[in-house]
Amino acid sequence: MAEITFEITASLGVLSTSQTGWTKEVNLVSRNGREPKYDIREWSPDHQKMTKGITLTLKEREALQRLLEQEEARQNDQG
Repeated sequence: MAEITFEITASLGVLSTSQTGWTKEVNLVSRNGREPKYDIREWSPDHQKMTKGITLTLKEREALQRLLEQEEARQNDQG
């Protein structure tokens, strides 16, 4: 099986930190030299190990953002 390489091209922020020091992060990650994608997953403190996560293209990230904004508007209308 071919090795998968990755590079965090931009760190957008940490969502949470576990007691073990692993952090759930939002980053832009390039895999195998491809265009970076938005990436949400947990990383070890040295960023050498990672859990399964989710990657999003720019269009998918924009769609998610619209959905979250719609949900926020619904909650504001109800409150």
